[in-house]
Amino acid sequence: MYIAMNRFKIKLGSEQDFIDIWKNRDSHLDSVPGFQTFNLLRGASNDENTPFVSHSTWATKQDFINWTESEAFRKAHAGAGGKSKDIYLGPPQFEGFESVL
Repeated sequence: MYIAMNRFKIKLGSEQDFIDIWKNRDSHLDSVPGFQTFNLLRGASNDENTPFVSHSTWATKQDFINWTESEAFRKAHAGAGGKSKDIYLGPPQFEGFESVL
């Protein structure tokens, strides 16, 4: 199993806008070989931002890599940020993990 996560810092007061972006986007993941699950996680707000993590699980790391190089990935990320760019405090930070147990 491979876990792919992107950490986001979202401007205070913009949390629902961020959630709505994810609710309303067409991820195209259902048709991608090796895709297993997706969750959008919200952390506790601090004085500067509210952290969110997009968390997806894949059968293998190669399945995830194939997704990032696919047309489905390009479609899912077309216009990312776009009009809502001001809700992000910096770019997302990627983390990838392979299951060892």
